[in-house]
Amino acid sequence: MKMKFERKGMSTAVIAAIAVVVIVVVGAGALIATSSGTKTTTATVVSTATQTNTVTSTNTLTNTLTSTNTVTSTTSSIIISTAISVSTATSTAISTTTATSTATVNPTVSVTLTGAGSTFIQPVLQQMISVYQTATPTAAINYQGVGSGAGLTALEGHTVDFAASDAPLQAADIAKAPNALTIPMTIGAVTVAYNVPGIKSNLHLTGKVISDIFSGNVTKWNDPEIQSLNTNVTLPSNSILVVHRSDSSGTTFVFTGYLSQESAGWNKTYGQAKTIGWPVGLGANGNAGVAGVVQGTTYTIGYVELAYALANSMTVAAVQNNSGNWILPTLASSALAATSVSGLPAGNGVWSSVNLLNQPGVNTYPIVTFSYVVVYKDLSVNSDLNVNSADALVKFLWWAVNTGQGQAQALSYVPLPANVLAIDEATIQSITFGTTSLPVQ
Repeated sequence: MKMKFERKGMSTAVIAAIAVVVIVVVGAGALIATSSGTKTTTATVVSTATQTNTVTSTNTLTNTLTSTNTVTSTTSSIIISTAISVSTATSTAISTTTATSTATVNPTVSVTLTGAGSTFIQPVLQQMISVYQTATPTAAINYQGVGSGAGLTALEGHTVDFAASDAPLQAADIAKAPNALTIPMTIGAVTVAYNVPGIKSNLHLTGKVISDIFSGNVTKWNDPEIQSLNTNVTLPSNSILVVHRSDSSGTTFVFTGYLSQESAGWNKTYGQAKTIGWPVGLGANGNAGVAGVVQGTTYTIGYVELAYALANSMTVAAVQNNSGNWILPTLASSALAATSVSGLPAGNGVWSSVNLLNQPGVNTYPIVTFSYVVVYKDLSVNSDLNVNSADALVKFLWWAVNTGQGQAQALSYVPLPANVLAIDEATIQSITFGTTSLPVQ
């Protein structure tokens, strides 16, 4: 699959909510195309996909898909295209592609910055970038949602100016990027989304039951483990089709961390990581990929960031929290997870043990996380940056953790608490270009 993303005029990458194009082939070839989003860019996206997938199921299905999509928009956008062949399966990867961007020369742009990583943070980060670029037309910021793992790898290889990740730097990352700083940028929730005909949001699930579903120990929707928690609902006997991430994912890191806290068996067998050896299910690339499969395929269950679930009107589970209450993921229930967080490290400290999972509170949603931007303390290590572009990056980061937080709530992300903002400000003020200090405003 070849995709080209061209920009005319000033290079921008904006997402006001989510722009997703998902193509799903269900069964023997029903074709569904779904597109959602509220803001686009002067861009032309052309994608051509030719794919043959064989999916092992109760019945063997071989499907050949050839599609050509042309999307033309007029202001700014990231468009994620996913070509999927879906059937009930034991473990199958789904191929996906994300449009890349190429900036054309614009005489009004004096600095171009590049970032890559988390799809979890992508909706709000793209909106921040859009608003900032409107106010600062001399700075072009291109961000690609390629997954947290790929973003960190790009930062470690000095091919981007900043990375975004929902998984904090681990020991191996720190060894590869010893000069890196961790900057919490927003807070969001991971939902457990499902598609069961006739069943609305609020299906009750415990962490233990969720771990049993994703480990393949619970395989039917009317399994007694699920039905006993939902006595007011008649669940079907259909098989559960698990959908998980196929890429190196911070969302997976958060979700498997939650399952590890809830299930000793999960923790021992699979643990917490950006990628694991999934025992069952279909793999899809990015939050948009998982959302597309779940939304387009009945009897599925998957995990996606809250903004994607809301933008796609997905049905989501009420997950039991530490107080024994069934809590739906919302902006309010997510925000409660951040109210009691203290003792956080400095930006140049170790964040690997920091999480917002299972925080106390009767109405607190239990699967919540920081999402981070990671940059080098000394920006001169990146040969693509000079003192002017380094200065522009620092100014954008300062704006994002301050004024930029005003973009969070509309997209169901939680603005940073005051104690986290104070850490971020000190961290950003410490960034240099060689021996040159960089003003934040």
